[in-house]
Amino acid sequence: MIQNSDKIAIVGAGALGGHVGAYLTREGHDVTLIDAWPEHVEHMRAHGLTLDGATKPECFTQAINAIHITDLQKTAHGRPFDFAFVAVKSYDTVWATHMIKDYLTPDGFCISLQNGINEERMASVVGWGKTVGCIASTIAVELDRPGHINRNVKLGGTERMIFSVGEVHGRITPRAKKLSEILACIDSSEVTTNLWGKRWSKLMVNCMRNPVSAATGRGGNANDRDDRTRRLAVRLAGEAGRIGVALGYELELVYKIDPKLLMAAEQGGSDAMAQREEKLLANTTFRNDDNRPSMGQDMQKGRRTEIDYLNGLVVEKAAELGLPVPANEGIAEVVRQIERGEILAGPNAVAHL
Repeated sequence: MIQNSDKIAIVGAGALGGHVGAYLTREGHDVTLIDAWPEHVEHMRAHGLTLDGATKPECFTQAINAIHITDLQKTAHGRPFDFAFVAVKSYDTVWATHMIKDYLTPDGFCISLQNGINEERMASVVGWGKTVGCIASTIAVELDRPGHINRNVKLGGTERMIFSVGEVHGRITPRAKKLSEILACIDSSEVTTNLWGKRWSKLMVNCMRNPVSAATGRGGNANDRDDRTRRLAVRLAGEAGRIGVALGYELELVYKIDPKLLMAAEQGGSDAMAQREEKLLANTTFRNDDNRPSMGQDMQKGRRTEIDYLNGLVVEKAAELGLPVPANEGIAEVVRQIERGEILAGPNAVAHL
């Protein structure tokens, strides 16, 4: 059972990890943020972590217990962590989980608070029994400078579910319920019995938003208002949905849209495409124009992207099934070419897709 006295680690104090850490600290939880960016850690130590959002209650500065990853070993003589949120990029999952596991209590466990589907990677280090998933949907946070995080969408509240906590075996457990309860101080939160279906449904969102932003160099709203990139996004999600169904996942709503509608649109259904486009355009009203999906942020800052763990995963699973996913295959290669410096990001980079 999770208690308020539990000691919590958050490995990766980026946009999402930092956002969660600031709220949980404000709520009175014993939280330690662990990060690799020295300037960010030093700013949090000296000045706290500042959050900005769409409403006044979301805007605050919180004193934070933050340490650099090289200082984690100094905590070895203190009380171990009861559980750890792992909020690093997908490609850093294994080493980050290895790093924190020796600082957990014997019953301690890790929660994947990440894009992508990383529970298996985490379980390869700590075991399935110590692996929990947590999906953060439509949260749109950005670490724009050391010690400062923007949230570029309105709170989900009763309109949208933001946090979904799930066990890998699909049962509802006391720890999953307690995790959901503590996250409710941030925004809407639930326990799900369909972790894998929700993960793949979130992957559909990531596949349609992240690479298009990375490839075009534009934010989400700009791409949704452009006929070409808006329709490309629908195709990317529809292909990912087809693969999810073929893998046996129980898909859930994507932006309040039945995934079958996305798949129908991708297969050429004009009515389905029109409905899906209408929804994407409507979504621009609850995001501000500064919103840039995480892969777009990574590309803008010259960092490695998660393309191989998002659209690349769809391409990999499609190949195993012998199914075509030309849009995902194409956008993945475009993003890789931009990362390698072979082409420039911009709307023309996706004109052929």
